[in-house]
Amino acid sequence: MKYIDEFRDGDVARKIGERLRTEADPARQYSFMEFCGGHTHAISRYGVRELLPPNVRMIHGPGCPVCVLPIGRVDMAIKLALERGAIVCTYGDTMRVPASDNLSLTRAKARGGDIRMVYSATDALTVARDNPGREVVFFAIGFETTTPPTALAILRAQREGLANFSVLCCHVLTPSAITHILESPEVRRYGTVPIDGFVGPAHVSIVIGSGPYEHFAEEYRKPVVIAGFEPLDVMQAILMLVRQVNEGRAHVENEFSRAVDRDGNLGAQQKVSEVFELRPTFEWRGLGEVPYSALKIRPAFAQFDAERRFGLGYTPVADNKACECGAILRGVKQPTDCKIFGTVCTPENPVGSCMVSSEGACAAHYAYGRFKDIPVKVSA
Repeated sequence: MKYIDEFRDGDVARKIGERLRTEADPARQYSFMEFCGGHTHAISRYGVRELLPPNVRMIHGPGCPVCVLPIGRVDMAIKLALERGAIVCTYGDTMRVPASDNLSLTRAKARGGDIRMVYSATDALTVARDNPGREVVFFAIGFETTTPPTALAILRAQREGLANFSVLCCHVLTPSAITHILESPEVRRYGTVPIDGFVGPAHVSIVIGSGPYEHFAEEYRKPVVIAGFEPLDVMQAILMLVRQVNEGRAHVENEFSRAVDRDGNLGAQQKVSEVFELRPTFEWRGLGEVPYSALKIRPAFAQFDAERRFGLGYTPVADNKACECGAILRGVKQPTDCKIFGTVCTPENPVGSCMVSSEGACAAHYAYGRFKDIPVKVSA
């Protein structure tokens, strides 16, 4: 890749759109889930949907790490700050996720909690070094992309003997969530939509490689195409999915070959395996309890596990009844199906987590998809 403009070329995008209209069978419907919030954002921002034939439908998936964070986990971080006097450090989007009692980490900070936005786990280590008399907790969230930096922070804290540093670990796993969407009785009960294939995540796949998707491509006969985040990446991936469906194939294909291979980043995987192990179960917003879908800190690093250090227990909390984030994360509803979308719930005043992060489906649709006369946003 020389220049990013090469992946935003409007003429090429239109040619791929024409190819899609030629190859998509008008007698059938195609439903593809873009799992990653970055793809949802790209589809909305660049007008990709307007270039697709009407029988090719894109479905939002639960690939926004802030969006799938359940209220009960945010409550745990807030209690550490307000009740235990800890300095809580976390990423910016996490600060605004709605929690219980009309709180968020931002609002808890306004009530006197020492809660700080950081750009990395390394920043949280710096806070711990600068405040040796205070407990410092890094509220760690995200998929496989952000997990290796957390592992490295714990290893460094161990080497340095940072006794006042710990991690509230909420890292989750992509393949487990996709499998859960395909087979879970809970999801079937709550509702889901037919899915013909997946646009696989980009950054996650750089870390884990394409290999982990092969199981459910074979087991569930659902093709997967890993794609980059630029509009031409996404459109080419959709064309590759259409071709697989037409040919009756269900393979893992890699459109994002300039950054992803089958094995991924083995060094990062080794550090994650050294520090973390699987949780038997973990609650996802919109999906409920998902078995073996998240990580916890191994006993060898127990001194850096905030849940152990502070004796924290998890209590599930129901979402706001007016919010449709759960159904949107499962692909059952669109953001505009929510009665409070764009009125009560906006990026400035998010009621649900899907409106908090720029990767959230509601935030992306609010920014780019509300008006019918929005032009196609790929470059000419």
